[in-house]
Amino acid sequence: MTEIKLADASYYADDDPHLTDAAYDKLRRRNLEIEARFPHLKRSDSPSDRVGAVVSDGFGKIEHGVPMLSLDNAFSDEDVQDFADRIRRFLGLDAQDELVITAEPKIDGLSLSLTYEKGELVKAATRGDGRVGEDVTANARTLADVPKTLKGAGWPDRIEIRGEVYISDADFAALNAAEEAAGRKLYMNPRNAAAGGLRQKDPAVTAQRPLKFYAYAWGDMSAPFAQTQYEAVQKLAEWGFQTNDLFHPHQSVEGLITAYRDMIERRANLGYDIDGVVYKVDRLDWQQRLGFVSRAPRWAIAHKFPAEKAITTLEAIDIQVGRTGSLTPVARLKPVTVGGVVVSNATLHNEEEIERLDVREGDQVEIQRAGDVIPQVLRVLDPERPDRAPAFVMPHTCPECGSAAVREIDDKGKEDVRRRCTGGLICPAQIIERLKHFVSRKALDIDGLGAKQIELFYERGLISAPQHIFQLPQRIAEAGFDPLEKWDGFGDVSAQKLLAAIDERRQAPFARLLNGLGIRHVGQTTSDLFSRTFVQWATFWDHVERARDNPEGEAAQALVSIDGIGGAAVGALTAFASEPHNQEMMQDLLSEITVLDGEAPASESPVSGKTVVFTGTLEAMTRDEAKARATSLGAKVSGSVSGRTDILVAGPGAGSKLKKAQDLGVNVMTEAEWIELISGL
Repeated sequence: MTEIKLADASYYADDDPHLTDAAYDKLRRRNLEIEARFPHLKRSDSPSDRVGAVVSDGFGKIEHGVPMLSLDNAFSDEDVQDFADRIRRFLGLDAQDELVITAEPKIDGLSLSLTYEKGELVKAATRGDGRVGEDVTANARTLADVPKTLKGAGWPDRIEIRGEVYISDADFAALNAAEEAAGRKLYMNPRNAAAGGLRQKDPAVTAQRPLKFYAYAWGDMSAPFAQTQYEAVQKLAEWGFQTNDLFHPHQSVEGLITAYRDMIERRANLGYDIDGVVYKVDRLDWQQRLGFVSRAPRWAIAHKFPAEKAITTLEAIDIQVGRTGSLTPVARLKPVTVGGVVVSNATLHNEEEIERLDVREGDQVEIQRAGDVIPQVLRVLDPERPDRAPAFVMPHTCPECGSAAVREIDDKGKEDVRRRCTGGLICPAQIIERLKHFVSRKALDIDGLGAKQIELFYERGLISAPQHIFQLPQRIAEAGFDPLEKWDGFGDVSAQKLLAAIDERRQAPFARLLNGLGIRHVGQTTSDLFSRTFVQWATFWDHVERARDNPEGEAAQALVSIDGIGGAAVGALTAFASEPHNQEMMQDLLSEITVLDGEAPASESPVSGKTVVFTGTLEAMTRDEAKARATSLGAKVSGSVSGRTDILVAGPGAGSKLKKAQDLGVNVMTEAEWIELISGL
């Protein structure tokens, strides 16, 4: 996971990627497939829950009115058909109902959001982490393709236009020729050059770069301005934006596949880089109904082009220990260029993958840049050579702390594919990474306490558990060190700011604290669900402890019945709470901080804070749509009826859940009554 974070940072923040987009996206898909097949393996900091990277300190911050999310990917014709089928199921469409989906080239550039008020450009921001972007307003004003004032008419008083900043192939070649003549470092690819050009500290430098901009979407707006995606993009063109001529609607999956193949053939002659085709449901009211899941909309998908491959020598196999203790084998490769990027590492995932490939040191291997952060090894090319090295044996002890490294056995007796260190907080690899996660932006977000500071305080024996962060001044004094303001790299101001930032987090939001604990299968999304459901930390943790002591009891059932929470998350929570050193740590930590209540659902909704169960056949909307609508109104959707259930929505065919609800005195209503209750919201 460290490599994933590094790749995200190099791509989004440093504009210096060491992987192609195809490589990054395809391993993301592999990660999603593994998580779907083995949900208990999902990490709390999984890339499937993350978009982009944090905003660089060198720019101001702009919060997006509507999050700039990523897209799920398709890699085959079957994936595209599955996408269309999922749309039909969610919307409850019959086979004869028309489903129009647009197709457009996926420009390989940097996402940019432009906000206009009364037709005037007022601010511009990069994607950033999806919610907060970098303020590049002054730089964006230098782009010829970015209108300072909207043309025509019909635009809302406030609208956020989104698109892609890119550099044409011809301009990229000229730019690199100039860089080479000046003796400077060459740009890796046009996307790298475009991102670096837009994110210059001096707008005058940006103005000298040949940056172009295609508009293709919008975010926050004061009023709707179109009924379909196609109509909306036409409006963008009327308002003065460059839009893509290859953007067209299609009435069938076959039409989408034809467009995809056509763009593959055109790709080399377009004059700019594309790395796939984006499909979007055309009707905007359907887009709204479909909504979003995690980091991506349900109504759009990117059909990516095939990944590139290369052949090189595997020189060594190293073991990396992750924050959760997983031992990951990494192939160290003889550097090879793939698509203009030098590759020297490839993931081998786990020992089962090594056995499947039978990969050994010294082998000639075919690699594919097709995924999350680092390439993957596809096959060995010379397995019959006589001087081949012995088969690789995965270590049974942690290379960091010497503790036993084991493959866990689940409730069904199946062995985990990953080997994990049992050292926990005594393992240096886990301690440092867990502490980094605890203070990270999506956890407690302690400003000024980053990886560098965590490593420094750990090396000096000052911080080895979360509670130690809040005891830092005392621990510095007890260890006999000078006060922090006298350390190299610190001063009166910086030391005071850091200690003040730590004190600010003595009031810790429920979801951030839970996510920060780094419990397997309990990441940001799961933490938010628990926070919204229980609101109060004490109530939640009481359920966890009671579930720990009685896995079949009411508390355990209450936890696992929350819609979106699985047995893996509950099992990980109770396992965490079972460890004596975790119990001691939590007691000490809670003596240093106060946990703020979770965000209560919107009070204006009549179902806000209510626990709702759907059963039977729904006729006006699909089950998925009903759950999504209820959640958006602040309700807690559960899969089972209990004494905590407030409303049971029962359609035709309702069975045991209906009877149990009636026995418990739960408010039972029909689908029509439910729709009337939430209508107008």
